[in-house]
Amino acid sequence: MFEYRPFVDQFLDYCRYHKKLSEKTVRAYKIDLSQYALFSDTLSKQALWDYIECLNKKYKPKTVKRKLATLKAFIHFLLLQDYIDFNPFDKLETSIREPVLLPKTIPLDVIAKIISFSYQQIGSAQSAYQMKCAVRNAAVIELLFATGARIAEICTLKPENVDLLGRSVKFYGKGSKERLIPVENMAVLSILKRYRLLFEDNISVSGYFFVNKLGRRMTEQSVRNMLSSYCNQCGVEMHITPHMFRHSFATLLLEEDVDIRYIQRMLGHSSITTTQIYTHVTSSKQKEILKTKHPRNKMDFQ
Repeated sequence: MFEYRPFVDQFLDYCRYHKKLSEKTVRAYKIDLSQYALFSDTLSKQALWDYIECLNKKYKPKTVKRKLATLKAFIHFLLLQDYIDFNPFDKLETSIREPVLLPKTIPLDVIAKIISFSYQQIGSAQSAYQMKCAVRNAAVIELLFATGARIAEICTLKPENVDLLGRSVKFYGKGSKERLIPVENMAVLSILKRYRLLFEDNISVSGYFFVNKLGRRMTEQSVRNMLSSYCNQCGVEMHITPHMFRHSFATLLLEEDVDIRYIQRMLGHSSITTTQIYTHVTSSKQKEILKTKHPRNKMDFQ
């Protein structure tokens, strides 16, 4: 019987140093493989079959697919290194059907209300410290909506990747894929320049563009908390998350007739299929088009 456990650390190093995967991904792989090790000491077809059944009883389809993807990646590594000579996943049914969940978006008037409130906070600040924090918060919100970036990309943004003279921001997405997003709105550029000037020393020390009161990088949770607080204060009853700005960015551009391939590139999706989910949430735009543009509307038989 093949003992796979001694090769787990080699696989994690392979992911870390050869494939250049993020430390977050490597940690997730380690957790998934540790979980499988508690379930079985073999990578046989029967063990995998039983494991899939066990996962389906405990987790949602998306989680099951991720855990199986980890195992498949590990087995691919074992095959690559000639530690095994067959793939136990061959002829094993592993397709997991996920329910299609439409992305939750924020109405444009609500986005405007949140952005407006963020600027009001600057004007009503009672101290220099409060003013600085308010400028930073407004800059974060503006950049979320202006670029459609993931919250993790915003929070790990490096100062050298923010080119305010060239009006662009460089993000590194999933799999360290690089994409350059232009920033052409003057108000967005202005608040980013104001923020950078106020936090120049902290940015230089921390090595990150957005910093917290401790001079370290701003965390994803602190952005979520800030948004929640702002929404409560300005009377927005929706539960707003940073990722909803990304969904809204894509959906609103699609409703403005922007080609989906451009949106795909700006979001950093490797496949157009991922981006196409936004076509399901533009029914109001379709209704407007058919109401105003359909040739039948020009026919009058009376």
